[in-house]
Amino acid sequence: MWNAVKRFLGDGKRRVWFLLNTFCSAAYLLWRLFFTIPFGYGAVSMAAGISLLVIEVLGMTEAFVHYFSMYNVRSYPLPKVPEHLYPHVDVFISTYNEEPALLTKTILACKRMDYPDPSKVHIYLCDDGHRAQMRLLAAQLGVHYLDRDTHDGAKAGNLNHALSMTSSPYIVTFDADMIPQSRFLMETIPYFVDAELKNCGLPPEKQIPLGFVQTPQSFYDLDLFQFNLFSETRIPNEQDYFYKDIQVARTRSNSVIYGGSNTILSRQALEDVGGFYTKAITEDFATGILIQKKGYVCLGLGTPLASGMSPNSLQGLIQQRVRWARGVIATGRKMHLFSSGDLTFAQKMNYWASIWYWYAPVKRLSYVLSPMLYATFGFMVFRCTLPQVLLFWLPMYITSSISLKSLSGNIRSTKWTAIYETALFPFLLVPVLLESIGISLKKFKVTHKGQQENQKGKNLIYMLPFLILILLSVTGIVNCIRIMFDSGSLGPVVVLFWLVSNLFTMVMALFFVDGRIPYRSAERISVTLPARLHVGEVSYPCTLKDISEKGVSLRMDRPHLVDRKNQMILEIHDRKYHVRLQLRPVYVNQPQAENANAWDYAFVIEGHDGAGGYDHLLGICYDRIPTHPTSIRKNSGSYQDLSINMKRRALAPFYQKRQYPRIQVDADVPCLGGGWARLSNFNYVYAAFSGDDLPEHLTFLVGEVKISCRAEKKSSGYWLYAVEQPEVLYRSQPICDRIMDALLALSASGNADRTPPTVRHERKVEFYEMDLV
Repeated sequence: MWNAVKRFLGDGKRRVWFLLNTFCSAAYLLWRLFFTIPFGYGAVSMAAGISLLVIEVLGMTEAFVHYFSMYNVRSYPLPKVPEHLYPHVDVFISTYNEEPALLTKTILACKRMDYPDPSKVHIYLCDDGHRAQMRLLAAQLGVHYLDRDTHDGAKAGNLNHALSMTSSPYIVTFDADMIPQSRFLMETIPYFVDAELKNCGLPPEKQIPLGFVQTPQSFYDLDLFQFNLFSETRIPNEQDYFYKDIQVARTRSNSVIYGGSNTILSRQALEDVGGFYTKAITEDFATGILIQKKGYVCLGLGTPLASGMSPNSLQGLIQQRVRWARGVIATGRKMHLFSSGDLTFAQKMNYWASIWYWYAPVKRLSYVLSPMLYATFGFMVFRCTLPQVLLFWLPMYITSSISLKSLSGNIRSTKWTAIYETALFPFLLVPVLLESIGISLKKFKVTHKGQQENQKGKNLIYMLPFLILILLSVTGIVNCIRIMFDSGSLGPVVVLFWLVSNLFTMVMALFFVDGRIPYRSAERISVTLPARLHVGEVSYPCTLKDISEKGVSLRMDRPHLVDRKNQMILEIHDRKYHVRLQLRPVYVNQPQAENANAWDYAFVIEGHDGAGGYDHLLGICYDRIPTHPTSIRKNSGSYQDLSINMKRRALAPFYQKRQYPRIQVDADVPCLGGGWARLSNFNYVYAAFSGDDLPEHLTFLVGEVKISCRAEKKSSGYWLYAVEQPEVLYRSQPICDRIMDALLALSASGNADRTPPTVRHERKVEFYEMDLV
């Protein structure tokens, strides 16, 4: 009940902000149209002023279309249908030149998908690269293999060939890198079954056929904006706004865009439009429009059910966005959207907004140059006074920012939209203009997916546009300040604010292009799962913090000795997955700021036990919604953005190499032969003692265990002693635990009982040598 009330109040608040923004935007545009055009200031000023006004009108129209769809989003609960009605499904995995390891993960995930009758799920590897290794991979993993003699129609032709070789009533399309969750089919197919049941018995004119269901394209790795700007914990994936907000909202107007992957399509719908559209480089965008033109309804879901990989380089990202931009613009021209009688007005406006979105480079160029024209070159772009700006522009800007944040669920903000557009506009501007005059891209390259590339310092040519614009902006800022001092007027403060805002986005774009050094070879998946670590003959309960295909991070509540000479097996149970991983320790750390009794251990995975171990490991990693941020963090202000990037770029990389837990003791321990010594800390290999008058060799007692050590060096008032040959310590895990318990007790008490304990273990304990930091 309370959740329903909060949802109602939240919806009401969003609608209020939407209506306020609509009113303020209309008032602003009327003021701009009738009072701000720089008549009488020359041809350059007139051209710049009118261009800026046109771009603002179109931009606000695009925003209105999105906000209007988003302010009243309807939910579509998953229908409950009888299991025996679940139909046959063909799953198409399209590939051209991707690596076998990447496709292995996708194929195995498809085989893990739940279904009432698994024999009704038919998986096809659609290889347009005609590779023998792909044929072998399909045979090894037990899926069908399809290839063709020609490559006509690129990806669309590949899918059409698969369509001609199969017969199931529903088609699932996956890109090579997209890994579906096991619930993918169970969360999507019921919509088609429900539509069939509701249409059964109705005359054709009253039936509402379902054409396709589009689920979000989510990503288990970081996109370049998250990674390059050190914002992996601060912002969501850049694509989330489109797939989780805009696509879901477009269901209302039946203008959901077919995204090419993570989609279920009706075979009948595809056959009615002649298959996948082959005359566009964005075949998915065009195919979706044709299906809707035929009267099919389409559904956009906001819950991620499959995840893949983002472009791993700036060049790959630019290549991808150029293809999308040119393909969407060309498709809009070929589809004759506005003259088509098969689309409603709402559908036309939503598709127009999709096309205009790709003119963001033109819009961003105008927004960047306009204040420079005045402050740097002396051209008037629009006439206004400070009171007028405060009366008309400020309310529009505030309500627009709040509306975007509110309607998107804080997935997107005005600031981050500006950063995204600024970072890419120099590289998309020319392709967009060429496509607009009909010079089309005939062929395209498949975006490479894989491990993050190290591009730090390698993109200097891409940084040049931003360096020039930053120089011009700084010149304009200096000029604005000078004009304000010379005239004694605050009028130029508006242009000054505009220049400073643009300077911020261009500096962030410069950071983005500069890149960041990647240190991980596999993406970590944050999880919280109970697990059990077996070390030799002893096992410990622990909590899995994160996991990848190559390593794990565990948290334990005690500083157990974990040595690479002992066999280490980690046992994990997660839903239907059970895996035993063979581990090698890498480092251990105590995150004291979080929990004084917590110890974090990192391991490299060296093998898997049991049949299907790798498959189960993949299930634990990827059969879940990606764990990256789903909204913008509250403290992600502009100052924090700049501060984090400058600090992180200035810092040298820090490598965790501590392989033994350092136990802070700060207590007196009895020494063999009489006397006491102040033990500061102990990590099973080294002991640090405070004091000046200490012998070269020292034997002390910890509980019932005698430990001998020799002095190595003195630093900051402490003597560092290396433990001498305590061999039993590594050969017997229970003795290690006994030492640990005694040291923790000493640490808790702050001092030792001055009565020497009885020594039961008179044998020396031998350590082997290893490099430590």
